[in-house]
Amino acid sequence: MSVEYEIQGLPISSIAQRFGTPLYVYDGEVLRQVYQELRGLLTPQVELFYSLKANPNISIVNMLREMGARAEVCSLAELHTAVEAGVDPQHIIFLGPGKSDAEITACIRYGIYAIVTESFQELELIEEIAAHEGRMMSVALRVNPSFSVKGSRLTMGGKPRQFGIDEQSVLQGKEQFEKYTHIEIMGLHVYMGTRMLEIEPIVENTRHILELAERIENELDITLRMVDVGGGLGVPYHEGEQFLDISELTEQLNPMFESFQRSHKNTRLFMELGRYLVGTCGMLVSRALYVKPSYGENFVVTDGGTNCHMAAVGTGSYVKRNFPIASLTRYGETPEAEYNITGPLCTPNDVVGKRVTLPPVEQGDLLGVFHSGAYGPTASPTHFLSHGSPAEVLIVGGEAFLIRERDTPEDLLGKQRLVQVSPTPITNG
Repeated sequence: MSVEYEIQGLPISSIAQRFGTPLYVYDGEVLRQVYQELRGLLTPQVELFYSLKANPNISIVNMLREMGARAEVCSLAELHTAVEAGVDPQHIIFLGPGKSDAEITACIRYGIYAIVTESFQELELIEEIAAHEGRMMSVALRVNPSFSVKGSRLTMGGKPRQFGIDEQSVLQGKEQFEKYTHIEIMGLHVYMGTRMLEIEPIVENTRHILELAERIENELDITLRMVDVGGGLGVPYHEGEQFLDISELTEQLNPMFESFQRSHKNTRLFMELGRYLVGTCGMLVSRALYVKPSYGENFVVTDGGTNCHMAAVGTGSYVKRNFPIASLTRYGETPEAEYNITGPLCTPNDVVGKRVTLPPVEQGDLLGVFHSGAYGPTASPTHFLSHGSPAEVLIVGGEAFLIRERDTPEDLLGKQRLVQVSPTPITNG
């Protein structure tokens, strides 16, 4: 039986009619459930930091702040977003391998909790700017450890990386760290990978980081006031992937955290999460513009392509693997045919879903790409063909709120400047 998809009692067709397509829709109730489940199972000794890179919309940040999340930011705009959303600067940390003078200066002036430094040259710059500002700045060391953990879709440790300072260099850096007069080395940050869906590598990762924290304290003769174990908890996107058993995971992590805390009573423990918190609450809604056959295959050309959902391309995979995709107009109806779901771009790479089994798709139908709350428009070439960013809507308490306006041609042209250049005359001889 065909049933139209609803979010908190709102028919998807009414949402699409009101705000247009393509459209990102975030279910605030799902966001709340994911955060509260993890917060309820994880020991209170560990503070949760939201990584704005996953979805920097100020309303999403505000909703997570209201539930107790701190903020991890990686750019000047993300820093401003967190502050505007009401995050206490002492609940903000700033990461990134390529921080600018302006970003470091803003961190110092806002008085954020810590800058996470990723190179010795960056330490010199922070020292210089802090001295100019006449302030002390708390700095955590991002360490590129000698160990790596399997089970991550993107491993960031144990290899040459642009991220962090190699473990051996940190352990040998005592004299250099002691020379600074406007920097306090007070924390450790290690981020091992992303999209982890298996418990064992997450547990091993955490154990290694806590052991590394002990070594750094002993070798550098410092007391760490913060240890950030990263995060990297994944959400399932593709067929065959399963949700993390968060209850079993926290059962294994909590004793380690609590044991570390007993011997480090003044050390704050951080876990930073982006994709895990917001991934499942979001969906890309697009409309079928045309349905057509081509050499034995069916194509649905939609108004929402990879320009607003680049993650659907499956970058880094040898085989195209689809996100969960469904007909929202005929939700629950028996799938009957395979369709290639494409967008409006003039490139054969604009394929959102390949050979997706769906009920019959007709022109005007609405399709949904689920688990799209993280790295949607912000990690996509939204300006390709000058389509611009789609609108974004948050559903809270059964009511739809526009939290980002759709880009218009006027928006895209507004920052451009037309320069009238007279042609250079061509002379003979």
